[in-house]
Amino acid sequence: MDYAKNILETIGNTPLVRLNKIVKEVDALVLAKIETFNPGNSVKDRMAVKMIEDAEMSGQLKPGGTIIEGTSGNTGMGLAIAANIKGYNCIFVIADKQSKEKIDILRALGAEVVVCPTHVEPDDPRSYYSVSKRLAEETPNSWYANQYDNLSNSAAHYESTGPEIWEQTNGKVSHFVVGVGTGGTISGVGKYLKEKNPNIKIWGVDTYGSVFKKYHETGVFDQNEIYSYITEGIGEDILPKNVNFDIIDGFEKVTDKDGAVYTRKLAIDEGIFVGNSAGSAVKGLIQLKAHFKPDDVVVVLFHDHGSRYVGKMFNDDWMRERGFLDEKFKIAADLIKNQNKGGLISVKTEELVSHAIERMRKHEISQLPVMDAEGFVGSLDESQLFRLYFEDKNIADKPIKEVMSKPYPIVNKNVPLEKISALIHKNNQAVIVDAGDGHYHMITKHDIISVIH
Repeated sequence: MDYAKNILETIGNTPLVRLNKIVKEVDALVLAKIETFNPGNSVKDRMAVKMIEDAEMSGQLKPGGTIIEGTSGNTGMGLAIAANIKGYNCIFVIADKQSKEKIDILRALGAEVVVCPTHVEPDDPRSYYSVSKRLAEETPNSWYANQYDNLSNSAAHYESTGPEIWEQTNGKVSHFVVGVGTGGTISGVGKYLKEKNPNIKIWGVDTYGSVFKKYHETGVFDQNEIYSYITEGIGEDILPKNVNFDIIDGFEKVTDKDGAVYTRKLAIDEGIFVGNSAGSAVKGLIQLKAHFKPDDVVVVLFHDHGSRYVGKMFNDDWMRERGFLDEKFKIAADLIKNQNKGGLISVKTEELVSHAIERMRKHEISQLPVMDAEGFVGSLDESQLFRLYFEDKNIADKPIKEVMSKPYPIVNKNVPLEKISALIHKNNQAVIVDAGDGHYHMITKHDIISVIH
């Protein structure tokens, strides 16, 4: 009988699949190494098991111990699967920008999950790097996996992923393209392939807000390049020891929007339901098309599964909120179609300023139209209230009619956005749109900026 003794024996030997429609402008054979076929649905299963086995052999990880790691999700899943088979506990620290699906899956696998803020420096005690290290110091019989600096990470790919790609392409691979986070995949695969053929080019895909590309090109670690970004799984604000810059021939940066859009395109164009870093990787490959020739064999690696991003890249509302959907906005009706169906939020002339403040806070808005029995008669905005507060500390108890400004202009839903933009200026913060069905909506400067691509 042919069967695996446990789920860990199914890791590796993932398929290589030709890409067609999405890379039609690339004049080369493009093959995707689809790592979602691993049991944890990601490439990280390979290095998770390798790190654990090496830690067991060195005595760092003892029976009944606790595995602690800072993860964007996928390494945690690989570690949790192996831990469940081998009898270890897990505590994972994850940044709050990661998808809810990843956090839920880690907990479903029995791990304890600690969520940390994304927008802090790596050495901030609240960062997921710092919290991971602290928990490892405080937890008895624990082992800190440290995928960034643990060289078992890149060794796993040197021993398995690289040889698989070489064998599957019959040694004809000419370029390897992959998103870079910890650096284990690109460094391990790159080392193996270059040992087989030094002419093979190794390309890393980076994201804006990450330090890799500039550091590789200049040797300068530029703090000014570091800022928050949406793309998951690639890019860093540190230099992990697993990134072997000598093996990498170059980096290509991809925007958050392009990474998200191409993640969705892979599902539609190729029927391949994969994660955010795969979208970035394939877009980076397309941006590099001038480097490829017709006889080249370009291998791109897809890290993880699309099911981890159904609430993000595969959600229209999430994409729309970030301006990632290529929708055409020409008239007022295009802007208001996605607004709150519950109707316009407003205040009455006889209500108190405190009511307006509470409504702004509750609905997270900065402007309010003021109404009476006849219709729109005034307006309020937060900058106006801010100024009035310092003139009169009792402003919250005054009727709105005593502090309101002129009413916002009213336009019909077919008015061009250019005309609406001209109506919004320093002395007028919004425009009311008559939808023609008895409902009204408001367009602000923020609404117009949000649809500029």
